[in-house]
Amino acid sequence: MFKAIPFGIFLTLLVALFIGSGGSSGGLLHVFHFTVPLEEFGLFDFQLYWSWTLFLAGTGLAFAILLMMD
Repeated sequence: MFKAIPFGIFLTLLVALFIGSGGSSGGLLHVFHFTVPLEEFGLFDFQLYWSWTLFLAGTGLAFAILLMMD
């Protein structure tokens, strides 16, 4: 299961970027926008789109694919 988590994160960031930048919330996916503050480290803030529903579905899909590959 732990091998599938990075794939779920990547899939979530990629799909949520396209849904969120289009101005949609994705319906049941509930894509939301948030800012990661890094000012205290002397870096610029950056903004992300995220969906916990999409993360769980993507991680489950990656887990199933990795399980079939064994």
